[in-house]
Amino acid sequence: MAGFINWAKSPAARQYFFSTHFWGPIANWGLPLAALSDIVNRDEESISGVMSPTLAAYSMIFMRFAWRVQPRNYLLFACHATNATAQLVQEGRYLNYWHFGGREKQHPIISEIDEIKDKTKEVVEKVKA
Repeated sequence: MAGFINWAKSPAARQYFFSTHFWGPIANWGLPLAALSDIVNRDEESISGVMSPTLAAYSMIFMRFAWRVQPRNYLLFACHATNATAQLVQEGRYLNYWHFGGREKQHPIISEIDEIKDKTKEVVEKVKA
């Protein structure tokens, strides 16, 4: 702890805290915090199946950038790693809800209505033929 306090008092710390190497990632944390909030507060019906993987890919690209830039920007890397993880969780929730039966489990009446609609379409097509 004493080592950190000594570093915090040094000119190197002031140079770091007044640079874009620090404030860029701090400003960027809004995106992963919003994604984490959506995991807790949003239902699966409002998740975008296109935007979630797009944001995950975006964050993976910037994770590589944060790792390759010299000096390495660990704060930016952590920010984008958090966002990529949150977006992939959101995409998993989306896929489960729309493609793997989650919707039917949450709304059994809607699935029955969809079945009746499908049967009605079949009957109408037979009558037309």
